[in-house]
Amino acid sequence: MNLISNIWIHPRTSAAGLLIAAITIAGVLSQQGITLGSAGTGTVITLVSAIATAILGLLAKDPDPGPTTGATAKLGVLMLSAVLVAGSLPVAGCSGITVAQDIVNWTPALQTAVAVVDSTASLLLPIDAPIFQAATMGFDAATNLLVAQCNAYLANPSASLLAQLQTQIVAFQQQVNASLLQAAHIVNPNSQTHALAAINGVATIVNAIFALIESISTKATAAQMASHAIIKISEIQPYLNQDQSAQIVANHYSEPVFLARIQIAQAQSGAIRSGF
Repeated sequence: MNLISNIWIHPRTSAAGLLIAAITIAGVLSQQGITLGSAGTGTVITLVSAIATAILGLLAKDPDPGPTTGATAKLGVLMLSAVLVAGSLPVAGCSGITVAQDIVNWTPALQTAVAVVDSTASLLLPIDAPIFQAATMGFDAATNLLVAQCNAYLANPSASLLAQLQTQIVAFQQQVNASLLQAAHIVNPNSQTHALAAINGVATIVNAIFALIESISTKATAAQMASHAIIKISEIQPYLNQDQSAQIVANHYSEPVFLARIQIAQAQSGAIRSGF
């Protein structure tokens, strides 16, 4: 089948497929707290989904009253899928409690990733191990503090506890960013690979938690958080393993890897726009 010619032959079905993809991706992003900002009482993500659904409705309004064709039937199936997907979207942005619960759900994976970091030094050359240990010192304490703050906020959501979460996640993110830059100075290729892989595991989860917290932060608060971010994401991107990160996120949310890649790219872009 020629993909390009098929698009021209069945433009409505092809357009419907693209809109379905947009709605599906919007649903996944919304569920993970990625909103792209507010739009009225909802979010940009839910607005995009609503517009895509409306356009699908127009596509499905066939002016030809003739018998149902295979293409029309296929379009009907796509429309049904759109309704089911759009119906699962929240009307408004994620609440602080929802985000806090999602963060708490990430904490076992974070603790496991930090445990991997603790055991990685034994895999490095003796000359490289001290560099790695110095770079990752404090991960355990930062993890325990973040877990405790998340549980506290979940039990009693308040502005003061949210502020503590915001401060801690930026501090932890900066700590991880610094460790990536330090580990990059390890000369031995095998040692460097082990070191970066271990730190990437922690970085992925910390960045996921950061994105969740940022999603319930005001623009003013996000700007204040960014002012404390000395090491920017652009500086450590060369040392981030996007394949590893996508696999971690996909496994956590039980979703396709390609959707996890979209989420990660969107979260990174949003953080960079916010000054991180």
